[in-house]
Amino acid sequence: MNAKSTLGFILGSVAGVAAGVAAGLLLAPRSGAESRAMAADAVNDAWDSAVDAYERGSRVVNEKVSAVRPSVDATSDDLRAKVDLARERMDQLRDSLSETVANASGQVQDVVSGVTEKVTEAAGVVEAAAETEAEGVKVEVVEETEADEAE
Repeated sequence: MNAKSTLGFILGSVAGVAAGVAAGLLLAPRSGAESRAMAADAVNDAWDSAVDAYERGSRVVNEKVSAVRPSVDATSDDLRAKVDLARERMDQLRDSLSETVANASGQVQDVVSGVTEKVTEAAGVVEAAAETEAEGVKVEVVEETEADEAE
């Protein structure tokens, strides 16, 4: 039974009881005290019926929740396990990436040092060659005359 049909049942029961009480009071061949006693009994019966309906509904809801809870707990546990696994994998990847970056940095520093040494050696060779060539070169300074400038 779902909540809508339970509510419909309760409202129908209350309306039926109220209609029965009204008809009984109007058409009853009894005295006022007897009619009041009967009305009180009818109200008590209606109240008991409402309490019973509430208890049945509450029990059904608790049973449904109890039936669904293991599935929800299992799904929750699975999700927690997957999140933990993903965190572990991220930690592994972070560590691996850190190692790779450190290795690459060391390699780059080694290559830069090697290139720096080669450039320094090449600069020394070029400088020595320039000094050797400069010894055999004579520079002659020629001054311009006014006649050369007029042309």
